[in-house]
Amino acid sequence: MLITGGALADGRVRDVRIDGETIDAVASDLEPAADERVIDARGKHVLPGAIDVHVHFREPGGLQKETWKTGSRSAAAGGVTTVVDQPNTDPPTVDGGSFDAKAATAAEDSLVDYGINGGVTAAWRPEELFDRPVFALGEVFLADSTGEMGIEMDRFEDALDRATAAGVPVTVHAEDADRFDPDALSGDLGGVGRRARSERWSAFRTPDAEAAAVERAVAAGEDVEGHVHIAHTSTPEGIGATAGTGATCEVTPHHLFCSTDDCDRLGTFGRMNPPLRDPDRRAAVFERLRDGRVDVVATDHAPHTAAEKNRTLTEAPSGVPGVETMLPLLLAAVRRDELTLERVRDVTARNPASIFGLEHKGAIEAGRDADLVVVDLEDPSDIRAAALHSKCRWTPFEGMTGVFPEITIVRGHVAYERDTVIGVESFGDPIGENARARDPIGAVDDADGGR
Repeated sequence: MLITGGALADGRVRDVRIDGETIDAVASDLEPAADERVIDARGKHVLPGAIDVHVHFREPGGLQKETWKTGSRSAAAGGVTTVVDQPNTDPPTVDGGSFDAKAATAAEDSLVDYGINGGVTAAWRPEELFDRPVFALGEVFLADSTGEMGIEMDRFEDALDRATAAGVPVTVHAEDADRFDPDALSGDLGGVGRRARSERWSAFRTPDAEAAAVERAVAAGEDVEGHVHIAHTSTPEGIGATAGTGATCEVTPHHLFCSTDDCDRLGTFGRMNPPLRDPDRRAAVFERLRDGRVDVVATDHAPHTAAEKNRTLTEAPSGVPGVETMLPLLLAAVRRDELTLERVRDVTARNPASIFGLEHKGAIEAGRDADLVVVDLEDPSDIRAAALHSKCRWTPFEGMTGVFPEITIVRGHVAYERDTVIGVESFGDPIGENARARDPIGAVDDADGGR
């Protein structure tokens, strides 16, 4: 396969030749070989496929919300070529058997590459998890969220010590429940669904609760010289607590593009953990993305059905879908001159590949996996749930502008393609059937612990 005339993130116009599953050459004026498929990317951009290190595909146990089939289709349609699934499924991924079962499902059904994280509970079996290709330990919950996997600090420190010894990073959901404000959930909380007063959820799970937990998690990581990755930081204070340490941090599209100003529109459909923050904090988080203080953008794709979300504020589950809209939202921000394309490339591909030791991914270079996305920045569209592919069929970004991929390629195979004239979409086969079977992407065993 040959992609011709596309601009890379830095503006250089190059042809990209794919040989099998890898990039063979990146150069100017490459000549097509006989019978080689040629993709004309003139006037468009070719980007490395996005690596979403934080998704919840809900299988097993939540098939009404999402499956590996539907979640990975949504990922491919959004330009995400690698996903990392979190452990709070039913049963949770806390031992060898649960890991193996999830890995078998993903190998059968996933349209994109994947990693699988191991979880920590009172019943976890670290010796079994670390005998398998665990991508990371976590999301380790320092406060309860979906799945009720919150743990105490002493168990977290023990888990961190064990993971560090195994050369595995630890991804942390950092909130301190002792700093939540229960008074925020008293009185009139509105009605159900979109009539609920979800700004009260933001007041309940305070910004201070996040910052304090990030500080404790980072300090614990430094004590054992382990790698702590802070999931979904929602405040400038939380991001700041990782500065100058060995820790890394991610932010989500919903914390970048939504705030408590959206609570009236979203109601419980905007309830997530950590919650939406006020407009000033949202703007400060976005500024830290722009200036380089944020390492990764990841979605925390956490779908629930509309019926499940259409409850009272205290009854509705937390979480929103986002794997299909992450890259489109960021590309729309490039169109508005709010971000550079190189910055988007870094936080969605280059940085996650570097941080988590995926040496064959994250860049358009000869020898790397041929994980590529072709996009046309001059072809924006409104985000509509009806056009998305997640099983939950709703989005908190309804009506916002996105730039969606035309083609998504996973290890040299077209996983998703959109006919730009008539709009017809097509998907490839699950990656385990359409290309060589691959074990879950796990920890890299090298002198630096792979991180």
